[in-house]
Amino acid sequence: MNIMVTGGAGFLGSHLCEQLLAAGHHVLCVDDFSTGREENVITLRSNHRFQVLHHDICLPLNADVDAIYNLACPASPVHYQADPIQTMRTSVLGALNLLELARRRSIPILQTSTSEVYGDPAVHPQMESYWGNVNPIGLRACYDEGKRCAETMFFDYRRQHGVNTKVVRLFNTYGPHMRIDDGRVISNFIVQALQGIDLTVYGAGQQTRSFCYIDDVVEGLMRTMHTPEPISGPVNLGNPGEFTILELANKVLEITHSESKIVYKPLPSDDPRQRRPDIELAAKLLNGWKPRVELDEGLSRTIRYFQQALALS
Repeated sequence: MNIMVTGGAGFLGSHLCEQLLAAGHHVLCVDDFSTGREENVITLRSNHRFQVLHHDICLPLNADVDAIYNLACPASPVHYQADPIQTMRTSVLGALNLLELARRRSIPILQTSTSEVYGDPAVHPQMESYWGNVNPIGLRACYDEGKRCAETMFFDYRRQHGVNTKVVRLFNTYGPHMRIDDGRVISNFIVQALQGIDLTVYGAGQQTRSFCYIDDVVEGLMRTMHTPEPISGPVNLGNPGEFTILELANKVLEITHSESKIVYKPLPSDDPRQRRPDIELAAKLLNGWKPRVELDEGLSRTIRYFQQALALS
């Protein structure tokens, strides 16, 4: 197949491109390189089945492809809050342009939505039927509401135009190819620990998160795209293991053998108190999919990557 991956030079997108190529597909990586990086795809460029298109999906595009994975959007608070209007444009206008392409070509399109659509949840763990608790005018709303709006369009294009849409809600994902300045909690802790800087914990560190290693997420995305049966609703992809932020900090310190200390700062606005996916639907629809990489192993792999990245920086 000829497959388009938007945001293909990003952390998640580059891993997906790599696995699609390994499966024998031709891959068109579309990225404006605002947060994606050339080094993430440099080793793929020698593959004759891999092509890069430097393009902002807020502008219409056309391509001879058989399927679309839409991963284009900054995913960390540091980056999506840096230009909130562009974040919203990417989430909404970008999704609209890709849906139009999918409609014209009658091809499937997969949207990577986010657990942030659940906001600060009043239901735990979060299942797909929960509508969420999101502040529509807060600092995080450009991302949260942008993704929620994109989901709306995906299901309206299915109902109105018969487009084969698939929507997954990703929970915290981590692994190699994350940026040093990514701003997400795992990359922050690892970089701080390796550099001997105090680890920054917000609040008392009792807020919880669930962390899914990149390989497991990519497998879930590919299974979703290739599922022959229509998927009528969004599907959670994440690891149901739940850890407090303080537990995560201590794990990173232990694995890195760092002498860094933990310092506490006030919680940022709209920071969710709990995050854990209910993945029963994914297991049912995706041929028994479930995460296989435990947090300690995933952290060890990610730490080795950052050790090399910092040595080269």
